[in-house]
Amino acid sequence: MDQRSKQLRKKIVDVLHHAGRGHVGPSMSLVEILRVLYDSVLKYDSANPRMPERDRFILSKGHGCLALYVLLADKGFITEEELFSFCSFNGLLGGHPTTKTPGVEFATGSLGHGLPFAVGVAAALKMDKSKSRIFTVLGDGECGEGSVWEAAMSAARQKLSNLTAIVDYNKLQSYGPTEEVTGFEPFAGKWESFGFAVREVNGHDVAALEKIFAELPFEQDKPSVVICHTIKGKGLPFAEGDPTWHHKTKMSAEDHVRIIKSIEDYHA
Repeated sequence: MDQRSKQLRKKIVDVLHHAGRGHVGPSMSLVEILRVLYDSVLKYDSANPRMPERDRFILSKGHGCLALYVLLADKGFITEEELFSFCSFNGLLGGHPTTKTPGVEFATGSLGHGLPFAVGVAAALKMDKSKSRIFTVLGDGECGEGSVWEAAMSAARQKLSNLTAIVDYNKLQSYGPTEEVTGFEPFAGKWESFGFAVREVNGHDVAALEKIFAELPFEQDKPSVVICHTIKGKGLPFAEGDPTWHHKTKMSAEDHVRIIKSIEDYHA
């Protein structure tokens, strides 16, 4: 884990400590995915968030929003002061993304809505003959929603090659392992059967993510899905794979110092 990934994680923890609450595990598994999207893939202008030629991004797993907010601040969509307004009275940033935040295309939080909305956007862009693309990040637990698969069928039927779904496959839901709660395997096979072109990647390997996103679309007449194998709580050794770190409240000053040090010392 390089210094940029560590710095982004430390910022997430700083904001969480300041707010006194937030989703830890779901944010940490997203860091490299969002970092690569905003550093290398998405076309945008933070000074003009509604630029017509922009690529669109939807964080369907809205509870991972701390990672998104940190990237939006990093890229100049919001200020440092606005970043630290997270979950404060009259603050800009809520516990799930809303469209009042610059750079947020769609309010998310109720799981299963991001991909259906993205399909509609992709279809509209295609009809307008736009070169813009749309990306949406789903949680693996979210893929238990029927609306995800209804949207997937529609995307394949319309041959929406401008649409990329990205699954944060950390294999852990808020109350237990995904495979025990729902069971998705063979996961790649399910997406293939619904008509998507599928790739799998280590979701914490920046170089591998850059390479695979550079190959989009994987097929010219199909929507794409990237299944990112990740670790919930990545970067916090004591939180990795631990569902009790899905959400935390009232982080003490001592905990804050301990967590920041654990990120700085992380070598795996």
